[in-house]
Amino acid sequence: MAGYIEDRWYKKGADGKRNVPTDRHGQGKRYKVAGIPGVKARSFPDKQLTAAKAWLAQAQADANRGEFIDPRDGNVTLREYVEQTWWPSRTGDPSTLEGLDRRVRNQILAYLGSVPLRQIKVETLRVWLKELEGVISPGTAVVVWGNLKNILDCAVDDERISKNPCRARTIKTPTKPPNKARAWTRERVKAVQAALPAQYQILIDIGVGVGLRHGEALALSVDDVDFEDGVIRVRRQIRAVHGKLAFSLPKGNKTRVVPMPNHLAARIAKHMANCPPREVTLPWKDPRPPQTKVEEKERKPQTHRLLVTNSRGDAVRVNMWNQNYWKRALAEAGVIAAPERRRRKTGRGFELIYGPTNEHGFHCLRHTFASVQLDSRENPVAVSKWLGHADAAITLRVYGHFLPDADGRGRHAMDSWFADSSPSSPDAPQSLKPEAVSDESPLNAGSAQLDTSDLETASELQEDAA
Repeated sequence: MAGYIEDRWYKKGADGKRNVPTDRHGQGKRYKVAGIPGVKARSFPDKQLTAAKAWLAQAQADANRGEFIDPRDGNVTLREYVEQTWWPSRTGDPSTLEGLDRRVRNQILAYLGSVPLRQIKVETLRVWLKELEGVISPGTAVVVWGNLKNILDCAVDDERISKNPCRARTIKTPTKPPNKARAWTRERVKAVQAALPAQYQILIDIGVGVGLRHGEALALSVDDVDFEDGVIRVRRQIRAVHGKLAFSLPKGNKTRVVPMPNHLAARIAKHMANCPPREVTLPWKDPRPPQTKVEEKERKPQTHRLLVTNSRGDAVRVNMWNQNYWKRALAEAGVIAAPERRRRKTGRGFELIYGPTNEHGFHCLRHTFASVQLDSRENPVAVSKWLGHADAAITLRVYGHFLPDADGRGRHAMDSWFADSSPSSPDAPQSLKPEAVSDESPLNAGSAQLDTSDLETASELQEDAA
């Protein structure tokens, strides 16, 4: 079997005895294990011949199975591994990568960056998770945990460590608490809309009327609104990448077509008359300067006549809009408490500090759209398509509680299927004939509506939106 142990302090003498000191006698480590294909030589100090023999045997066995992992490769710190090996291999959407980089640096490397890979044990992770409590939300903790698990999985595949401690059965992994999507009442929608400047009020109609995400609503152009066919084509969004704005495809790279209610068409037409659309030019997908011809082609700027722009006629930044207009409107509508006035850290002037608004974001309008559609018994598959979800299972998981209770229509359908087309047929069981279910039956007493003040029917919303 390949492999041997060399004694670098002694050599065989002329008489064949191993008792002649070498030139490096007493210097450095005495025993050198080498000769195993694909395995770097390793040295052991004096009086550790037994350890050298054990390591040789283990390395030979692992090498024969193709499973040898040199523990010395795990001496690199987590930060060094991430920055030199893991991060350079990341590809994908630049905005997604920006968020990933921020999470890894702030929540992982800030705590574990100086720890060698081989020293990251289950106990280390338990302490780290405890330190994260109260620093980030449970939802963010789930994402960060997934990021660290991926990093250490890659370290296993790169043969830096033998196993991933994140996969230990005894560790309690972060879980995101259940959080049902909540729709808004008509009164709240109207109050928040009234508190916004006139040029931004159409965003409320778009959010509730067709369920667009915030970035999609801000990127909506005149050419996306088809008044003749009564649809809105969702073809892009606006987002910030490294502090600069860019157009890109909607989330998941999924464009879609959403039916446009008549009241929304009228609102958009009125908005266009009062606030004429403005041409806005932004890079596509990534605002950073291109480095290759392929990137230059992919990032070529596009120009669109946007329905909503800021006072200068430029594209609206989501974070600035939320801070300067949305939170103020929420406070004026009584959705959140009035802000606290504090002096700026620079000592110059004051700033308004609002309370938590995570549960009252623009996405609530999208939830309201979904609630109205599902409460009116619209096909969940169609609603999923309009929302831009990957499949209807996501829609049902997020919005399933908006579906109305069963009202017996399924029983009617089964009665009709089992019964013969002729009521007088002798083969049709009397208990299964359509007449067996009376129109006065509780099953036919009318569609059961979802009993919550947060939901509205589609007809009510259209009547009150004008």
